Amino acid sequence: MHLKPLLGSKQLDAITTEQVRRVKKHLATRKPKTVNNVLTVLNMLLKKAVEWDVIDRMPCTIRLLPVPKPSAHFHDFADYERLVSASHELGELSEVIVLLGGEAGLRCGEIAALEWGDVNLGKRQLCVQRSDWHGHVTTTKGGRLRYVPMTTRLTDALRRVRHLKGLRVLCDRNGSAFTPKMVSDHVRRAAVRAGLVHKGVHVLRHSFCSHLAMRGAPARAIQELAGHQELGTTQRYMHLSPAALDAAIRLLEPSQISRTHGDILETGGGRSENVLS
Repeated sequence: MHLKPLLGSKQLDAITTEQVRRVKKHLATRKPKTVNNVLTVLNMLLKKAVEWDVIDRMPCTIRLLPVPKPSAHFHDFADYERLVSASHELGELSEVIVLLGGEAGLRCGEIAALEWGDVNLGKRQLCVQRSDWHGHVTTTKGGRLRYVPMTTRLTDALRRVRHLKGLRVLCDRNGSAFTPKMVSDHVRRAAVRAGLVHKGVHVLRHSFCSHLAMRGAPARAIQELAGHQELGTTQRYMHLSPAALDAAIRLLEPSQISRTHGDILETGGGRSENVLS
């Protein structure tokens, strides 16, 4: 869509830094992240050409645009409960969708692609290993599967739709699978019914991470449950964790310092005796 019209007639080793600048100018009305996606494709294409000895070296310099980190909207606890109630009123599948996003942290494509073989109701555990991207089943965004324990509420909701005959969890009565757009539409209708401002399905995933942080879950646990590749992605939510901050400050209390210092001296003394003996 973007590179071929501008650079399609060029030899790879003839692409100059000035032409890369023109690509940026051509995409000036696009969001920085979109521009960077295009530039990343060009960069990887040229690097592969070098790796495969198609060209001798990188013919140009490609610098990505700075991208401000977007704020992650999420539902507070009261709004989330209103959303769950609204989804329940709309039907069993709507409730399952909202709970998969809000209490298991699945992305929209992961929700759509979830199969019954990925669901262990006995262990109350999900195996998240695929995603539906515009009708194409791929791996998850991070490229690896993850296991997510289920809440009691999510487990019960899944049991109520277990009678459906499709391979996928989300399907109509004839077994036809839901598309990601259908998943998104269910969430939007529930959000409208609940009177919420933020109606996107991605807000459920943000709410999942935010609620865990607000209740004191460690960043590493949130990273594993959400399937974030980088801890930095998870840390966007950690400012919401007063429990973690309070626990850190309590380490500075005199009583805590004395106890820790005593433990260190005792451990150190014991080790010295072993060395001397």
